[in-house]
Amino acid sequence: MSPFEAIAEPSRRTLLEVLTRGESSVGELMAATGLSQPNVSKHLKLLRDAGLVSVRPDGQRRLYRLEPGRLAALDQWLKPFRSFWADRLDEVEQSMEKEK
Repeated sequence: MSPFEAIAEPSRRTLLEVLTRGESSVGELMAATGLSQPNVSKHLKLLRDAGLVSVRPDGQRRLYRLEPGRLAALDQWLKPFRSFWADRLDEVEQSMEKEK
């Protein structure tokens, strides 16, 4: 699965957002997202396959963390679109200022 396919699903994006706070176990991810254990595990497997997260054993638990390299590749791909968004946001801001 490509990183783009992986982030297309909202639950996987939510898991990634939680992981921005640091390493988490499946139980911690379940508590933070409200997803069931099977769903968290399924999504984590797909995120691992896409290279967006990695796992390390910690005794009986497994801790998941973001993989910055693959996220950087997504960021690079999005870079040309940022100016488009910034220009549109500037237009919205200017329009709101005129309405005041």
